[in-house]
Amino acid sequence: MSSVDFSRLKRFRTQSGMTQEELAEKLGVSRQAVAKWERGESVPDIDCCMKLAEIYGVTVDILVRSFGKQEHTGDGKHIFGLSRVNSKGQVTLPASCRKVFDIKPGDTILVLGDENKGGIAMVKIGGFMDDLGKLIHKDKE
Repeated sequence: MSSVDFSRLKRFRTQSGMTQEELAEKLGVSRQAVAKWERGESVPDIDCCMKLAEIYGVTVDILVRSFGKQEHTGDGKHIFGLSRVNSKGQVTLPASCRKVFDIKPGDTILVLGDENKGGIAMVKIGGFMDDLGKLIHKDKE
């Protein structure tokens, strides 16, 4: 069984708020080509895959690889995919995650961890806590 799966292309596009025409224009292909990819009648070439991954804020691996069920489960839970930590310890959240949780530049994120389970969680903080977080960061500058 192949691990390459283009079935999520339409979901990525609709979650980004683009039409097939808008996406086709960004990629330099026809709207019909995008429609065929989304219907599974053909697949994008590697150059288009790299551009699609950049547009959607994911890796090519996440764009085309089948990791099993990694979509919205209908109960408010999501698997957004993989992110890498850069040399400064920064993590880029996938665009779909930022959109679902309305995360904007400057928002305060609380990072939680459980050493016993080896897990990390992030929670967007708003209101008073957001203002407090901005003050804390301002004091450190």
